[in-house]
Amino acid sequence: MSKESIKARQKKRKIMVLKYLKKRELLKFNKDYEGLQKLPRNSSPVRLHNLCSLTGRSKGYMRKFGISRIEFRRLASQGFIPGVVKASW
Repeated sequence: MSKESIKARQKKRKIMVLKYLKKRELLKFNKDYEGLQKLPRNSSPVRLHNLCSLTGRSKGYMRKFGISRIEFRRLASQGFIPGVVKASW
């Protein structure tokens, strides 16, 4: 489980990306790269990282569900994810 500070930092970045989204698109459209550089670094969507919404784990992230593979297995085996069943053949 990751530290709370890392989760908070990621949350802060997401908010900042949404805040500067329109301005960033406008600067890119006008090819104003100097103005683009003056925006905060954390407003760039490239700096976002996929983290598990439950544990904050960064590796083994399943994009479709927004959680790590470990949490996915745990929740699927308990039946909390609709439509997911354990395979048997």
